[in-house]
Amino acid sequence: MRKILFIAAHRPDRSPSQRFRFEQYFNFLATNNYTCDFSYLIDEKSDKIFYSKGNYFGKFIIFVKSFFKRLRDVYKASSYDIIFIQREAFMTGSVFFEKQFSKSKAKVVFDFDDSIWKQQETEATANKALLWLKRPSKTGDIIGLSDLIIAGNEYLATYARKYNSHVAIIPTTIDTEEYKPRNDKKSDTRICIGWSGSITTIEHFCFAIPALEKLKEKYQDKIYFKVLGDDNYKNDQLGIQGIGWSKKDEISELQSFDIGIMPLPDDEWTKGKCGLKGLLYMALGIPTIMSPVGVNKDIIKDGENGYLASDVEEWVTKISSLIDSETLRQQMGEKGRQVVEDKYSVHANRSLYLRLFNELIA
Repeated sequence: MRKILFIAAHRPDRSPSQRFRFEQYFNFLATNNYTCDFSYLIDEKSDKIFYSKGNYFGKFIIFVKSFFKRLRDVYKASSYDIIFIQREAFMTGSVFFEKQFSKSKAKVVFDFDDSIWKQQETEATANKALLWLKRPSKTGDIIGLSDLIIAGNEYLATYARKYNSHVAIIPTTIDTEEYKPRNDKKSDTRICIGWSGSITTIEHFCFAIPALEKLKEKYQDKIYFKVLGDDNYKNDQLGIQGIGWSKKDEISELQSFDIGIMPLPDDEWTKGKCGLKGLLYMALGIPTIMSPVGVNKDIIKDGENGYLASDVEEWVTKISSLIDSETLRQQMGEKGRQVVEDKYSVHANRSLYLRLFNELIA
């Protein structure tokens, strides 16, 4: 058996970028002669401390424990064939651990799915005082130390090629055996327009508010809105109280959407996004509307398997067409699902992971 050590920040089922980049491939790799071990730094108890305001002593303890855990990973690194690092090995600006892994007998794979070489403007405010510890530009250093780079899209791959020629593109993928369209009718006859995200991306939802206000004025009680992922979000005018994310309820909450939206600003950070929100909607057969930013323009063929919308008028017009036609919602949802199955599913991409890993070891 070949062995892979996966290095990441969060526990299983906690981080979308981990869940949809590598965690869902563990079983497939296990059936193809790979033993997968997973070393993460922030457990459930530490999570509450790390992402709360203040409590710097508690965060210091987490840093110390994390440091020694990574030292143990370095000590055993040469017993693995591959060290797979997702985003970074440690939560500071240092690349000490990546350097140590690169000196081991294992091959180093670096995976990333965002423009993490830039400081995200929406960095969680709970740790704003600790941002001085971060160094986003270290991404280029990690890429240079790695044997293989896996980027989520061409924009990220273009950046990676500045530092390393061994770059492969694998999109963020959905397990279409788990994420399936609902097989019954909703009891609520109103049309639900939904958004899914997190506290760090809620400001992206806000880009759609002017259009949603016009739609509310036009359709009144025929429609309602749902925000999944930030239970602190509230918008009285649109009747929204955000719902917190949980793995247990995620699919059923998403299946309540009749229309899924993914509004984005057009900036250097969002150009690196991999379209996860839209892909989740599409996998569930939900007709999807996205801003034409980055990889979204590759995922959506406007008017066929979804819609692209740039300004308020376009958002209102295209969402209105879906509100007015159940047939259109169904047809567009089915075509969106097919695109995910063909190009953005675990099934469509798992052999590529396997081939890359086998070639790297060989």
